[in-house]
Amino acid sequence: MKGYTIALLLCVATGRYGFAQAQPASLDGTGIPAAPQPQNERLANQMPVVDERALVAGMHATNEAQTASPTLFQQANSATPAAMRLTREQAEQMAIKNNPRVSVGRLLALAQHQVYREVRSAELPNFSGAITAVDANEGSRITAGYLTASALFIHAGAGVSLSQLLTDFGKTVNLVSSSKLLEKAQNANALATTEDVVLAADQAFYNALQAQALLKVAEQTVETRGSVEHQVSELAKSKLKSNLDLSFAEVNLAQAKLLQLDAQNNVDSTIAALSAVLGLDKQTSFELVEERTEVPAPPPDVDVLIKAALQQRPDLQALNFNQQAAEKYHRAQRDQFFPTISALGVVGGSPVRPDCISGCFPNYFISSWYGAVGVNMSIPIFNGFLYSAQASEASYRAKAATENTRDLRDRIVRDVRTAWLGANTAFQRVGVAAELAKQADLSLSLAQERYKLGLGSIVELSQAQLQQADAAIGYVAAQYQYRLSLSSLNFEMGVRP
Repeated sequence: MKGYTIALLLCVATGRYGFAQAQPASLDGTGIPAAPQPQNERLANQMPVVDERALVAGMHATNEAQTASPTLFQQANSATPAAMRLTREQAEQMAIKNNPRVSVGRLLALAQHQVYREVRSAELPNFSGAITAVDANEGSRITAGYLTASALFIHAGAGVSLSQLLTDFGKTVNLVSSSKLLEKAQNANALATTEDVVLAADQAFYNALQAQALLKVAEQTVETRGSVEHQVSELAKSKLKSNLDLSFAEVNLAQAKLLQLDAQNNVDSTIAALSAVLGLDKQTSFELVEERTEVPAPPPDVDVLIKAALQQRPDLQALNFNQQAAEKYHRAQRDQFFPTISALGVVGGSPVRPDCISGCFPNYFISSWYGAVGVNMSIPIFNGFLYSAQASEASYRAKAATENTRDLRDRIVRDVRTAWLGANTAFQRVGVAAELAKQADLSLSLAQERYKLGLGSIVELSQAQLQQADAAIGYVAAQYQYRLSLSSLNFEMGVRP
C-alpha cells in the first residue's frame, strides 16, 4: 500500500509540468542589451553525458545570426516550405515594418499635421474671386428680411476680394501653437506605439525560443524514460525486477509523453503569436537564431535609469506636449475677449450695367470698375457668457492635463524600479538554476548507479528523474526570463528602436 501511495504522489508531482507563455512587465535594435547566456559556462562540460543530464548542455547550441534581408516579409508570405531564419533584430525590424499598429500611429501623426495646417490657415491671407450676373425688376428694393433696403438692378460683373487678419491679440497665435504641440504629442504617441510593438516582438521571440528549448527537453525526457522503461521491462520478464518497478517506469514514460504534447502545443502557440506580431497573415515556419553573447548584469544604479526614463519615455513626452497644448488653448479661449482687426480689399468691373440713356436711373453706376480697401475692428461686447465659459473649461482641462502628466511620472518611477528589481532577480536566478541543474544531474547519475547495483529503488530513480527534468526546465526558463526582463527594462526606460 505504501508503494502505491508513493506512485500516486509521483504521478501528481510529474503532472505539474505544463508550459505557459512568459508575460514580462517598442527600443532601439542597438539599444536593447544583448541576450544573456548562462553565467556558468563550465556547466555543459561538467555534466556527464548520461541520459537526461545532456539536456541542459544541449541548450547551449546556437546558430550564427543571419544578416537582415530587405525582402524578409516577401519570403515569409511565399509558399516555400523552408523555414525562415530569424534573429531578434530581424523580428523587431519586421514588426516595425509590417505591424498595423505602427502604421496606425504614423497615419494619425500625419493627420494631426494636417490639422495644424488647417488652424494655421487663419494667419494667412484669404483671396477669392466672384462672377455675378443679376436679372431683376429694375429699380426695386429688398424690403423684407434685412434692415437695409438695397436696390436691385440688371447687371453683371466680376471681381476679387482679399482679407487678412492683422491681429486678434494672441488668439490665433495660441491656437496655432496649441495645434503644433498636439502634432508633436501625436508623433510621440506614434513612437510609443512602435516601442510597444518592439517589446511585443521581443516577448514573442523569446517565448518561441523558450518553447522550442523546452520541447527539446521534453523529447529527450521521453527518449530517456522510454529507454529506462524498456530496460526495466526486459528485467521484469527475467524476474530480475518487480512489476512495481515496471509500473513506475511506465508511469514516468506516460508523464513524459504528456509533457511532450504540452510542449509541442506551446511551440505552435508561440509561433502563431510571433507571426501575428510580425504582421504575417499566413502560417510561417521559423528557424529562430539566438544571440551568442555574454550575460550582461543589470545596471547597478536604478536612480540613473529613472532619470533617463523621465527624459526618454515617449508617452511622457506626449503628455507633456498635451499639457502645453492645453495651456495654449486656454490662453486662446481667454483672448476671445479682445478685439479682432482685419484688413479688407476688393476690386472688379461691371461690363453689364443699367442703360440709363432714357434717364431712368442716371449715374447710378458711375464707373465700369470698382475697388476699395479698408480696416475692420470687431469688438465682442456680450454673447451670453460664452467666451467666459469656454475660457473656464479650457483652464480646467489644462489643470487636468497637468495632473495626468504628474501621475504618469509617478508610474514611470514605479515601473522602472520594479523592472530593475525583476531584472536583478532574474539575473540571479540564472546562476542558481545552473547550479541546481548541475546538482540534479549529479543526483540522477548517483540514482542510476544505485539502481543498477540494486542498492536503490525505482522510487528513488523516478524522483531523481523528476528533479532533473524540473531543473532542466527551470534552467531554460531562467535564461529566457532574464532576456525578457532586460527587454522590459529597456522598454520602461524608453530606449528607442
